[in-house]
Amino acid sequence: MNTAINPNDLTAVIEADRAHLWHHLFQHKSLETVDPKIIVEGKGMRVWDATGKEHLDAVSGAVWTVNVGYGRERIAKAVYDQLVKMNYFANTAGSVPGSQFAEMLIDKMPGMDRVYYTNSGSEANEKVFKLVRQIAHKRYGGKKHKILYRNRDYHGSTLATMSAGGQLERIAQYGPFAPGFVEVPHCMEYRAQVETENYGEWAADQIEEVILREGPDTVGALCLEPVTAGGGVITPPEGYWQRVGEICRKYDILLHIDEVVCGVGRTGTWFGYQHYGIQPDFVTMAKGVASGYAAIACMVTTDKVFDMFKDDTSDPLNYFRDISTFGGCTAGPAAAIENMNIIIEEDLLGNTVTMGERMVNNLQALSEKHACIGDVRGKGLFCGAELVADRASKEPADEKLVQAVVADCMAQGVIIGATNRSVPGFNNTLCFSPALIATADDIDNITNAVDNALTKVFG
Repeated sequence: MNTAINPNDLTAVIEADRAHLWHHLFQHKSLETVDPKIIVEGKGMRVWDATGKEHLDAVSGAVWTVNVGYGRERIAKAVYDQLVKMNYFANTAGSVPGSQFAEMLIDKMPGMDRVYYTNSGSEANEKVFKLVRQIAHKRYGGKKHKILYRNRDYHGSTLATMSAGGQLERIAQYGPFAPGFVEVPHCMEYRAQVETENYGEWAADQIEEVILREGPDTVGALCLEPVTAGGGVITPPEGYWQRVGEICRKYDILLHIDEVVCGVGRTGTWFGYQHYGIQPDFVTMAKGVASGYAAIACMVTTDKVFDMFKDDTSDPLNYFRDISTFGGCTAGPAAAIENMNIIIEEDLLGNTVTMGERMVNNLQALSEKHACIGDVRGKGLFCGAELVADRASKEPADEKLVQAVVADCMAQGVIIGATNRSVPGFNNTLCFSPALIATADDIDNITNAVDNALTKVFG
């Protein structure tokens, strides 16, 4: 078999893709008549496909990942140098970059102490679930084992994380799920469940109602995204997170914040929860940790939790009996170190705040022009525009029209996203998460493409 690639003719690559690859989140019937899209190169904010067409990427690799942009040679070199020296040893032992990045990371997370490396965001979340269950058995006779999750939140694609999946279309047809996972209501003020003066506190109080219904002595943890991602880019209402923290302390419930999307700069702070003055017990992260230059995910916790697993050395079960094979890879932390250094040296947190404000302002200006935009939401360079058929009733725009907007932007050479197979009837939010290096021109080009697409699709 000849595996050499002719850079001027990718026909063989396209045919190999069509014949053998199973893509993510994709209905493959269309590839019987059209070519699969192959992305062959990236530089800064732009990528080029197999036809040579240039695209401005407004979703950081389609799933909110490439935070520092494409083509960072210093990250690639750091990974190369590390792999030549020491590529892997199971995390039963340490590594130089693993220790160094753990120290760097904890420095950015006051109140947190310990880093557990794992394979993916889904698995990082599942590690927390296992820890909560083990703590329940160690301290509470197994009773305080329930894990609360929020409607519209997403925590991964394993069976356990789908058991905590608040997006019904993502989990449809994959049950039965693990017991002991209990849903709490969303906090989306645009689609408020009641009219009240302080919706944030009201929404948090609904969590307390679930706790009281289930029994506080049965609830071990609450798992939430700081800003809901795939469920509609939902920013929390004022007062919500402060009340959530009070509730967790009141009922001795561990607070698990899923930062797989929001972490490492996406919202303009190192972590999304840091906007809200709360102290978690667990923080999970993945996508932006190394900007996709190497696979890495982390579960971070406190010494208070860590110390529970070494208090009785006579008990052969008294430690976290878990391993993640690729948590021992050194490429991930080597890439993550350089990724973090770039964010610091180039002040990408500051740029994210500035460019995020520009994007929200641009989208709000579009909402004055296009009645199909019902709501604009965002934190940093993590923004959404919810499309509606009618502003007064807030009836969601038809999903086919939303996808037509995405397709038209792609035809213009701008890649944007939209909620996809998330909440039935509500896959109607355009999603934007450009790299943290975005310039004012980049932001304007993105929103200009959306303007053109909305005009074409909605009139």
